[in-house]
Formats: sequence, structure tokens, C-alpha cells
Amino acid sequence: MRLFSRIFPHPLLTGLLTLVWLLLVNSYSLNSLLFGFLLGIVIPFLTRPYWPDRPELRHPLKIAEYIAIAIWDIIVANIAVARIVLFKRNAERSPAWICIPMDLRSPEAITVLAGTITLTPGTVSADLSAEGHFLLVHCLDAPDPDAVRDEIKDRYERRLMEIFQ
Repeated sequence: MRLFSRIFPHPLLTGLLTLVWLLLVNSYSLNSLLFGFLLGIVIPFLTRPYWPDRPELRHPLKIAEYIAIAIWDIIVANIAVARIVLFKRNAERSPAWICIPMDLRSPEAITVLAGTITLTPGTVSADLSAEGHFLLVHCLDAPDPDAVRDEIKDRYERRLMEIFQ
């Protein structure tokens, strides 16, 4: 097992890099596969010193659930933003800056949360406090900022805490 972890310090990254290489070259030959696999071994091996405290993801089903929820929310938010932009007057909109207190402490989990918020149309992560305890989010239309804050904490942060901690 130690030999495996030395050769493949990040096995998922190895597989992902191989797949990305095959998609980039748009050729599914043995040579492309072998070169992609070689890149998948060499790149994680060379970047291993920069990942000293690699997070352990213990619940793969929860990761899949989180991704599915995020994709669903992105689809729903696209429709909601289109309706806001097309049918709601500027005077009726309630843009808001919302400060979200975070219980997450892992930098990777905070990055995933901020990325998910930014990927969801109508919201953008704008700033992280120096201590990493608060995330500043701008919402296109938030008549009830407390409800938006609670939804982010319950829908995303709670799941990320289960995945990363």
C-alpha cells in the first residue's frame, strides 16, 4: 500500500489528468492514453510537496449528493435570475450584501463553498474575513437576507462539514 501511495500520491488526480488529456487531444489511441497516464503520475508526484495537509474525503456518496444539489441549484437559479432580469423592475429588486458566519475551517471546504455560491447565478462570493470566519456574499435579489444566509448554511455549509470534517 505504501508503494501505491508513493507512485500515486493523488490517485483521483491521476485519473482526472489522464481523462483531461484524452479530451484535450481528442484522440483515443494507446499512445494518447499512455502519455496522459504518464502526465497523471508525474504532475501529482512533482506537486506533492505543495499539498502537505491533503484533505481526506471520507464520504463519496455525500460528495455526489453535494454535486447534484449544486447542479440543481444552478439550473433553478438560472431560471430565477432570468425571470428577475426580464420581468422585475429595478425598484422592486432587493440586492443585498450578506455576511455569512462560517463554521468551516478547512481552506478547501471554504473554497468549495465560495465557488458554489459564485457558480450559482444571482450570487457571488466577494470577500473572506482575515480569520476565515465570515464570507461576504452579494445577492441580486434578496428580500429576506436572513433566509438567504440560513439557506446557504443549511444547504451547502452543513453538507461540506460532513464531507471535509
